[in-house]
Amino acid sequence: MGHQSKVTVEPRLRFPEFVETGGWSTTELRELATLVAERVGSTHCVPFTVVSGVGLVSQVDKLGRTIAGNSLKNYIVLERDDFAYNKSATKAFPEGYIARYVGNQRAAVPNSIFTCFRADNKKIVPTYLDYLFASNLHGKWLRNFITVGARAHGSLNVKDADLMALPVPLPKGPASLQEQSKIADCLTSLDEVIVAQGRKVESLRTYKRGLVQQLFPRVGETCPRLRFPEFRHAPPWATRQLGPMTSKVGSGLTPLGGDKNYRVEGRLFMRSQNVGWGELLLNDVAYIDEETHRWFDGTEIREDDVLLNITGASIGRSAVADSRVVGGNVNQHVCIIRAKVAELNPVLLNQFLISERGQRQIDDFQAGGNRQGLNFAQIRSFEIPLPPTGQEQLRIADCLSSFDVAVVAESKKLDALKTCKMGLMQQLFPVQEEA
Repeated sequence: MGHQSKVTVEPRLRFPEFVETGGWSTTELRELATLVAERVGSTHCVPFTVVSGVGLVSQVDKLGRTIAGNSLKNYIVLERDDFAYNKSATKAFPEGYIARYVGNQRAAVPNSIFTCFRADNKKIVPTYLDYLFASNLHGKWLRNFITVGARAHGSLNVKDADLMALPVPLPKGPASLQEQSKIADCLTSLDEVIVAQGRKVESLRTYKRGLVQQLFPRVGETCPRLRFPEFRHAPPWATRQLGPMTSKVGSGLTPLGGDKNYRVEGRLFMRSQNVGWGELLLNDVAYIDEETHRWFDGTEIREDDVLLNITGASIGRSAVADSRVVGGNVNQHVCIIRAKVAELNPVLLNQFLISERGQRQIDDFQAGGNRQGLNFAQIRSFEIPLPPTGQEQLRIADCLSSFDVAVVAESKKLDALKTCKMGLMQQLFPVQEEA
């Protein structure tokens, strides 16, 4: 067995009214909860599955159908506030994810990969316990008992006894439940703000998608449904092939030896993971040295190049190169489309590529809809609807870019709220350390 975790039993931050009520201690989960063993049998239940980081979701909502079949009778029945431990590793929760059931219908989960338990609400507040699991309290404990690669039928080989021996940090004294509730209520309030901010971001994205559909003509039409006042009497739009409006369509190469040639500094090396839906994703970038770059100087990035992912799962994502990536290079999965700016506004091109109509063209080139890859000839053959003047192109591009700026700003607020919540949880819960 590896080193066991120990808990420094005193959070850094406590609400003032509880400072004098006593210290904290740890109590094994078995003292706070009991295993749930009731099976569905012949009763009616709604089968659920778990989505890591989200919670329990009905199989119909998640998969579009019920997959329980004849095994449903062996599913474990859940009541509201019961917990279901999914013994399957995910990236965020390598030791498995524990979800709290917050619905009111009679629910059930597969007995094969779930261990379920019910908290004693006279000893612990279920919402408080839920936040402890969200901070991966259980994972830090269970990694001591999970042998690397030890799986049974695809699930982690975790004994119920090891799970129920989990040390749970709790405030001591008669005000324990009140303090637990105060912590849970604080984090719940912050979650509500995060959800509201997430809806704001999604609303902006939805509005922009609708606006794009209005600002570009529909297939078979020559004028958009929405046109800026100064262009309402301008000639109709024309559909033009992309190729003649570009001075370059091409991608780079991955250096021989692959990522062994990547450096911690030097020339930026753009990979498909760095190209998002209309934005550059530069949190995880690679670099190549000058000698390698010279071999690829034909695909050096210039300002206003449109970078389009042409292979793999992220095919179709595109973004406009700005000063942060100018002078860098691209690998073979990213295509540089260099527009002749007198004919085609690069920002407008990018907005079209990531629009529903642009993505449909990309899909049409994929055999069987598998989105395997685009070649340069296909890219040059893209049909782009364009207004008759560069001024109208610029007006549309500026309008849509302003929405992108707003989405990025609100997304940063959302990320800041999530970071704030993580920091607050670290302050409100005792620190867990390795012994």
